[in-house]
Amino acid sequence: MFEEALLEKVDICNEILKDCRNELYLNLRFLDVALHSLVLEPSMSLGAATDGAAFCYNPEYLIELYKVGNVQVNRCYLHSILHCLFGHVWKKREEQELLYWNLACDIAVEYILDGLPLRCLRNPPKPYRRAVYEGLLKKIPVIHGEGVFHLLQDANPDMRIVARMVQEFTVDSHMLWQKDGSGPKSQIEQQNRWEDIRDKMELELDVFSKEAAEGSKGLKDQLRVENRERYDYREFLKKFCILKEEMQVDLDSFDYIFYNYGMELYGNMPLIEHQETREVQKIEDFVIVIDTSMSCKAELVQKFLEETYSILSQSESFTRRFCIHIIQCDEKVHSDVVIENRKQLAEYMEHFQVEGMGGTDFRPAFAYVESLLKKKSFHKLRGLIYFTDGYGAYPLKKPAYDTAFVFFHEDYQDVDVPPWAIKLILGREELQAR
Repeated sequence: MFEEALLEKVDICNEILKDCRNELYLNLRFLDVALHSLVLEPSMSLGAATDGAAFCYNPEYLIELYKVGNVQVNRCYLHSILHCLFGHVWKKREEQELLYWNLACDIAVEYILDGLPLRCLRNPPKPYRRAVYEGLLKKIPVIHGEGVFHLLQDANPDMRIVARMVQEFTVDSHMLWQKDGSGPKSQIEQQNRWEDIRDKMELELDVFSKEAAEGSKGLKDQLRVENRERYDYREFLKKFCILKEEMQVDLDSFDYIFYNYGMELYGNMPLIEHQETREVQKIEDFVIVIDTSMSCKAELVQKFLEETYSILSQSESFTRRFCIHIIQCDEKVHSDVVIENRKQLAEYMEHFQVEGMGGTDFRPAFAYVESLLKKKSFHKLRGLIYFTDGYGAYPLKKPAYDTAFVFFHEDYQDVDVPPWAIKLILGREELQAR
């Protein structure tokens, strides 16, 4: 009897969720694929939750939610969909970080739902919610999971404040996020599938559904943040390396089969010898320019230099001879420190101080580097890395060397760089000194 009653409730819940999907689709057509990407799965242990593959719901919980109104069901289901869409489900955190991370993700998702002008989602935000949103937007340009998480970490608010926010913004359980039961390969496949959905959604919003997206600024902003291409900074620095041969045995290209065959056949005459040189990528000469204008925060500059230093300090990164110019520039060049060995680099990092703090103009730094080239100050200038917030005048003419403008994503606004330059966006995790 109990099983029959339970099955009946499950059937009712499935109908409720199907109606929910249909109503959301009619109002948010660009969410079509996302809305139908979770399998509906009853669960007696959770209220509502997702692992990226299924939407798990407690039948009793869902029916009680539906009694309040279909808006609550719509918001609950879309809340979980957005967690998948923004990759919250797969970003692993340490145990002590979970409270802030879960809260940050819920705030980011609820901010989107509160900003969508749709009757099927209409639940006017309370003054408390509006105050939280306004406070966050004063500190970060876009309310998104990573940004809110780092703000919470830095502020370390009183636990009573955290408890109040958890009570206000929690909708579903995140217990399934840390589960590895489906296996790492399956999780990667799910993550890639949702990333693909997210990419196509942003394209559709930008190109095909502009009218539908007019009231979806929060959603579009978060999509733009999540869809920014992330780089491994170590890999990125390889763009500024040169390919050259060094005198060292190349074991990677050595074939032991032919070597042993020769030794067995002719005694002490191998058919193949180790190569005495190998091609390696090394950093020889390049320039780092630090934007020291008022808008570029000193602590971010410090983190960028620390990360760059940790990479360059690795022995395999350098040739025996190298030359790095570290230039500080706002609207004019304030300093140029030449680094020629690891000891000098370590000393520079130890005594580093920001000079300038005026306006921003990129042209003086490029003009200065051009003068160094005319003086033959470089053996072979491979490239220039400019760490900045992007607000300034760019040179009109492409320089003779590769150029990259590096932005820190929490302060980064979507500005265009010249077509001849590389645009690199680093998150806080890429700027943590190792």
